[in-house]
Amino acid sequence: MLPVAMLVGAVFYEFFYSISVAIPYFIFTMLLLTFCKLSPKELRFKPLHIWLLMIQILGSVAVYGALYFIDQTVAEGAFMTIFAPTAMAAAVITGMLGGSVAFLTSYVFMSSMAVAVFAPVIFSFMGTQSEMPFLESFLLICKKVIPLLVFPLLTAWFLRFFVPKVHDKLIQVGYFTFYLWAVSLTTITGRTVKFIVEQKGTDYTLELSLAAVGLVICLLQFIFGKKIGSVYGERIAAGQAMGQKNTILAIWLAQVYLNPVSSIVPASYVLWQNLVNSYQLWKKNRRDKQSF
Repeated sequence: MLPVAMLVGAVFYEFFYSISVAIPYFIFTMLLLTFCKLSPKELRFKPLHIWLLMIQILGSVAVYGALYFIDQTVAEGAFMTIFAPTAMAAAVITGMLGGSVAFLTSYVFMSSMAVAVFAPVIFSFMGTQSEMPFLESFLLICKKVIPLLVFPLLTAWFLRFFVPKVHDKLIQVGYFTFYLWAVSLTTITGRTVKFIVEQKGTDYTLELSLAAVGLVICLLQFIFGKKIGSVYGERIAAGQAMGQKNTILAIWLAQVYLNPVSSIVPASYVLWQNLVNSYQLWKKNRRDKQSF
């Protein structure tokens, strides 16, 4: 599905660009279906969560500052890929690899809420909103980001406690998230290709550099997540928490608030993180077969 979705989006980019206004609604629906599976009783916060959150927020800003004077577009793409929240799909991979799903689920909640809180502040100082007065920029970004990230959670928990029948029904159709993800990936790929095609000049060195940066960041996040997770006995879960990102949200945020071309970094990250996870699953299956 991954290569098919991206190929269709690239070939028919004009059409998918025209419907890209629907991306926030896709994201909202995917998060709603995801958060319906998230029970408040399952949330358990540990010191490792705080360390991972600090890396996500402070680390993304630090990398942006380090790369800014080399190339601002590369800096924005790198920032967005680290700053993006963990994908709920990481919980599935964590379980398949034998890690703690409860730990990962709690971090999905924390990282998503952290982006909702910090995104309006950070984006007010960089990208397309930086020239506006801070308060005006802050409120404008709050208006777009907070409802997109917080309202799905509030809606899911409202349904859980007050309309349980509807909540249970949404859990039953949770598989629909996969198809929404595919459509979203196709649409957002079309939007990315549109930006690339319409840029001036035919030198694609920048695009290749952005994709390479995505690969380096992907590998470093998985490796560093596992290293710090090993200290707390959560090597697999921490690796997934840092390495597997909500790339659809990351690409959309980059295209809306930063230089749209910077979205190539999180767009390439879609491929890199799936290759890493495929390799990890292959290694585990091979190890399991050898143990029998």
